[in-house]
Order: sequence, then C-alpha cells, then structure tokens
Amino acid sequence: METPSWLNEEFMERALRYSENDDTIHVTDISTKPATNKGDNYTSEMVRVNVNFHREINKKIIKENRSIIVKLGLTMDGIHKDLIEQAGLFDTEINFMTTTLKDMTSILKDSKLGGNCLFTQNKDPSVLVIEDLAPLGFRMADRQTGLDLEHCILAMKGLAKFHASSVAVCEKTPHYKDMYNKGIFNSNNPPEMTKFFTNGMKSLAKAVAEWPELDESYSKKLMEISEIAYDRASECRKRNDNEFNVINHGDFWVNNMLFKYDENGKVIDHIFVDFQLCVYGSPAVDINYFLNTSPSETVLINHKDKIIDIYLSVLTATMKKLGCKTHPPTLADLKKAMRQTELYGFLSACTVLPLVLVDKNDAQNLEEIMGQDDSEFNNKAYECKTYKTTMVRRLPQWRAMGLLDL
Repeated sequence: METPSWLNEEFMERALRYSENDDTIHVTDISTKPATNKGDNYTSEMVRVNVNFHREINKKIIKENRSIIVKLGLTMDGIHKDLIEQAGLFDTEINFMTTTLKDMTSILKDSKLGGNCLFTQNKDPSVLVIEDLAPLGFRMADRQTGLDLEHCILAMKGLAKFHASSVAVCEKTPHYKDMYNKGIFNSNNPPEMTKFFTNGMKSLAKAVAEWPELDESYSKKLMEISEIAYDRASECRKRNDNEFNVINHGDFWVNNMLFKYDENGKVIDHIFVDFQLCVYGSPAVDINYFLNTSPSETVLINHKDKIIDIYLSVLTATMKKLGCKTHPPTLADLKKAMRQTELYGFLSACTVLPLVLVDKNDAQNLEEIMGQDDSEFNNKAYECKTYKTTMVRRLPQWRAMGLLDL
C-alpha cells in the first residue's frame, strides 16, 4: 500500500502531543512501512511508523525515537471499504480501546491485554494510533502451522482473563453490555458480509465435490445450507441474559494475537490485537471460533478437553480474585454453551480457516475474494491440502450432529 499523504510529521506530532500530554514534542522525521503481509489482515490497513522527535524536559532538549502502529480505514475504494464502513468496525474498536479495554486492564492490574491506544480519529479518515508491541518482544505466530499446545494454553489463559475482567467491568458499568452487540455473525450486518460467508460455503461445496474421501452428499448438503448458514450462526450467537455472558473478542484467531518468547524460543506471553468485532454474549463464541481456526489439528484431536479445562480454571480463579458477584459457569454449563454455538465454529471452519491455512503465495485480500460475482467466486484457499485433510476429518462429525441438514 502507498502511505497516504496526511500520514506525515505533522500528524504524528499531533498524535504524540495528545497521547503524552506534552506540547513541547516536535517530530523531526518519520519513516513508514506496511505492518502486516497480504493475507494477515482483512478489515484495515496497518502501517508501522518510525518516529524521531525531541521534547523539552527540565529545560533540556531530549531526543527520542519510537515505533508506532497506525491503523487506518481502507484507502482504496470498493466493496471491501464500503463493508467496513457500513459495519461500523472502526467505531467499535475505538470505543473498546478508549474505554472498556482500559477499564479491563486497570482492574486486572497484572496483565496487559492489548497495546495502548495513543490517539483516535473517527472519520475522514478513521484512524487508530496504537503502541507498537514489537519492541516489547511480541510477534505473530505462523498461521499455517497451527498453534501448538503451549501457544494454545497461553492463548486460552489470556482469553479467560479477558473474559473475567469483562464480567467485572460490566458489573460496574452495565451499559458496556449493550455497546458490543454486533459481532461477525449478525443478521443486521451489511449484505456484503453475509455474501462472504455464503459464497465461502459454496466454494467449500464445490471443493468437497472433488474430494474422493467424502461422498457426493456432502457437497450437496453444503450447497443447500449455504444460503441459510450465516443467519443460523447469527441466531445461535444471540445473547441470553439468563446464561453466563462476557465481552467476547469476537475475532479470536491466530492473527489477532501476538506472542512473546524467551531467549531459548519458549513462548512465555500472549496479548490481543484487533478489537473491531467485540460482542457481548456466551464465552463459547470466542472458544468455538478459536478452536476451529487456530490450533494445529494434532492439538485439537488430543488436547481439546485440556484446553477447555485450563480456560475454565483461569476464568474461575480470576473472577474470584476480582470479586465478581456473577457466578462463573460450571464445566457442564460451558460444554452445553459450546454445543449450542457449535454452528458458529462450524461456519468459521468452512469460511475463515481456509484463509488461515492458505499458502502465503496464494493469499488474497478481501477485495480479491469478494469482488468477483457469485458465479465466479473462487477463493484459492479451498485448494490447500492441509485444509482438505482437516475438513475431511471434521465434516463427518458435524454431519452426525445435524449441522449439515436444512
């Protein structure tokens, strides 16, 4: 992407002066480069800005250098840009990072959930200026290999603390529950979002027709439910105030988390990024989405129960530590909620997982995937051998649960 002309020394000086509350800051030079690769981020553009500046401290001029992430609304016109704007994704993230996330982090005290938000601009264009987590040692894991058990455990411990702190802040600030009411599966989302999932299901149906391991009825059933799967997932996600609810991250997959490693390469910490799809409801929403998009297949086959047990243990302990009045779910409650939202995980595996596993050379942006008309929609991700192996194993399980039936 080409760096927009407004992203200059003057803009960064304004952002830094605001975030530091220091009008002596003077930016002398900036350099920019893309912060993500193609296929790593679908709903925004990320720029890493290296900023040289100086300020006055005790009548001395102090020179400083800082790396900062600037997240911006899409610069190219098209379906993709319109979709992001209509869905209000930036508004959700700005609201979350400037209010709720701060409250959650403050109440936890010992855990950093995300990067600090330094500056925001709601329109013309929509912009978030965020702390760069790379200098703190955080980096993205390899989405293609799938997370191993150690990464999954850290991710689920982090998710448990995220959820527990959201319960605590919602008890103190109940209106947060109503602020996050959209999410990725919601019948009120723009039609183009439904189109992505509907056409993804059709692409899978066409791919399955070429897989000799599954009989032709699988392709037929997937094609039949393609038009209604999104609405069904939206329905199963709806919040029930009689059950245990949290603020879900809402898009909790491998690319929306960063990990930190020690000098021996051992993973030691986890942090969240991208809060555009936060949604209040059952924690099973995040759990099912994560399990169906992010762990390696080996981990999912052998350690699924362990991962869920660790999540619940940390959730319960953290809620107790924070003095929550709300009772945490039992294991039976949580597994019941996961069964009720299984369709959420199923649709994620049918449409999001191929984007996770696709070879970096075949990665497409959302405009390339969605910009084609319905008859030609052809996401290269469905040709991935790893994806095929995964779905050949999972589809019979979902069929047995009735998820492929009209």
